[in-house]
Amino acid sequence: MDVRNCKLCGGLFNFTGNPLCPLCNKKMEEKFAVVKQYIRENPKSSIAMVSEETEVPMQQLKRWIREERLSFSKDSGVVIQCEKCGAAILTGRFCKECKKTMTNSFESLYQSPARSTGEKKSSANARMRFIDK
Repeated sequence: MDVRNCKLCGGLFNFTGNPLCPLCNKKMEEKFAVVKQYIRENPKSSIAMVSEETEVPMQQLKRWIREERLSFSKDSGVVIQCEKCGAAILTGRFCKECKKTMTNSFESLYQSPARSTGEKKSSANARMRFIDK
């Protein structure tokens, strides 16, 4: 059992992967619902305006955008930068080009290398050897 302190209230709770206790997590999800509803009703509002109207810190709003939980319309003027190349994006951490590049590089790591020789290792070389005492 992993017991930790909540990042918001400091209370002890059984850690299950979320750094917030169940009560603070519930409050945060309620705030998220309020923010999401506000953005639906006011699609052209900026991050500062959403933060002011919903009383949610801008840092939290940006965190939700990075987690791809929130997305603003193109008309709102809200953009964040790709963490790799700095391109303007609406949500997430990386732009489409950087995601594609990273996916290709990750896939190439998992592809089995082609054997240069078709020879099979002999079982004589693969034997276990013991040192006499």
